Amino acid sequence: MIRTKINREITERKINRTQRPRISPRISRQPKTIREAKDQGILRFAALGGLEEIGRNMSVFEYNGDLILIDAGVLFPGESTPGIDYIIPNVSYLEPQKDRIKAMIVTHGHYDHIGAIPYLMEKLGNPTIYTTAMTKEIIKKRQEDFPNAPKLDFELIKNHDKIRISDDVEIEFFGIIHSIPDTVSLLIKTPVGNFVYCTDVKFDYDEKGTVLGLDEFEWAGKQNIHTLFLESTNAEVAGTSVSEKLVEKNIDDIFNKAKGRVIIGTFASMLTRIAEIVKMAEKHDRKVFFSGLSMKTNVQIAQNLGYIKVKKGTVIPLDELHKYKDDKILILSTGAQGEPNASLMKIVNGEHRQIQIKPGDTVIFSSSVIPGNETQVQVLKDNLARQGAKIYHSKIVDLHASGHATGEELRKIIELVKPQFLFPIHGQYFMRSVLGELAQETGIPKQNIILADNGQVIAFKKGSAEITQETAPAYYIMVDGLGVGDVGEIVMRDRKVLAQEGMVVVIATLDRRTGRFLKNPDIISRGFIYLKENKELVEELRSKIKGIISRIPRFQTVDPDYLKALMRDQIGQFLYNKTNRRPMVLPVVIQV
Repeated sequence: MIRTKINREITERKINRTQRPRISPRISRQPKTIREAKDQGILRFAALGGLEEIGRNMSVFEYNGDLILIDAGVLFPGESTPGIDYIIPNVSYLEPQKDRIKAMIVTHGHYDHIGAIPYLMEKLGNPTIYTTAMTKEIIKKRQEDFPNAPKLDFELIKNHDKIRISDDVEIEFFGIIHSIPDTVSLLIKTPVGNFVYCTDVKFDYDEKGTVLGLDEFEWAGKQNIHTLFLESTNAEVAGTSVSEKLVEKNIDDIFNKAKGRVIIGTFASMLTRIAEIVKMAEKHDRKVFFSGLSMKTNVQIAQNLGYIKVKKGTVIPLDELHKYKDDKILILSTGAQGEPNASLMKIVNGEHRQIQIKPGDTVIFSSSVIPGNETQVQVLKDNLARQGAKIYHSKIVDLHASGHATGEELRKIIELVKPQFLFPIHGQYFMRSVLGELAQETGIPKQNIILADNGQVIAFKKGSAEITQETAPAYYIMVDGLGVGDVGEIVMRDRKVLAQEGMVVVIATLDRRTGRFLKNPDIISRGFIYLKENKELVEELRSKIKGIISRIPRFQTVDPDYLKALMRDQIGQFLYNKTNRRPMVLPVVIQV
């Protein structure tokens, strides 16, 4: 349904290509002609995230003092950031000049592109957000979780709408296919040249294998493109993408075989696939039960906008699950990545109020495993199998189509757009370098491939692109609970040490007058050694502490901070010599 709607819009736009596009009234009802480019005209660009990771996407364009922001996403934490909720872009470069921000453009509704908005908008002066209807509603829904955040100002855009940022800069939007509806790319028209900013994009195919949506890139290729900014997430993946039609057929085949309940785990944002699965449920006379707040929210938004159409009586509240026979039930659930608090994990652990796994259940993993989640997904599968479920995943049969184009498909985009320069975005350095190699195969010279890092400022002129010496701060800003930015590198270092080596707390109670111990030092160990099983080492440690204190002359006043530093260094070295490990040593000096 979603794909059909997108294709219909593209077809209608193609038929009416000669008609004048809708112009956003927020900027200008009558677009002005871009004035002749000045010899000194420079378009500056910096990425505040997204070039050295998959996530935290945020880009800045600047021309003649006007700033345009694209996306504001989060990066999900990994092993190197224990205890962190999200990592967001650093906007300290933008805060002093927030009055120059003319627009924030959001390309689609995934959290790695919208997740940082509640944390950043006040710092940025709450600029107008230009985005599509689906993305707007997802952003608004997320904003409800932040009651103290400013009310957002939206301007809706549609396929081939134009907005004029200034006399010199105009932006035209064109639709592309992704795993969520209403995804757009940008054509940025400036005196320096025309630039295409193409974020997450995928290829999809019809029943005959024909690629859908290529006419938009053919159109872009006629605009004399200076630089193409193109995502590179799957640049190293060979071949072509799995068709959504094939995924749907394989899931439909599993429906035919299933004798009991069918439980499908997928991303809450995979609305295109969810829409098709709902249609399959109706075909097989199964009732649909959504488990997971984010999925229910996204599906409701898609229904309100007409992207998902459901027959009356198809979707049933989970509280009524017990009223239906197993062979009439389809459960769509979040948590296919093995997230501890997600719905599927709660079901497996027996913590879900309405759903428990039972023999005869068919469980389908209709998502790829995000790198770093392999272990927890395997644990999830193991526990499902122990409880008698029949499990299907993408290593058995094609049950997931990536939301990102493969290397061959990205090369096709480059060939259609025909840019003078290529700027790979949205990926680790290796992914971006592979995309650069693919671009060279299309005829783009190596010197015209721009491989920059987060924070580096690139200067675009007519016929040239240069990585300058200027940089913008792009280090991690971490969100931990209610704290934003108060957890820095030192705290992260300490957390890693605690996780890897543990800690030892030494409590020394001293006589303030004599400087000697009033009682034996207390020793506490967490994550280092079990004290009851290492009594000999503990006594040696006590003797070491007493030796440190005994070397201080009696009745001499000693600065507690100096004494703690002395104990920290010497005890740390002593423990390393004994165990070849470096726990965090926390001395506590109490003077009585």
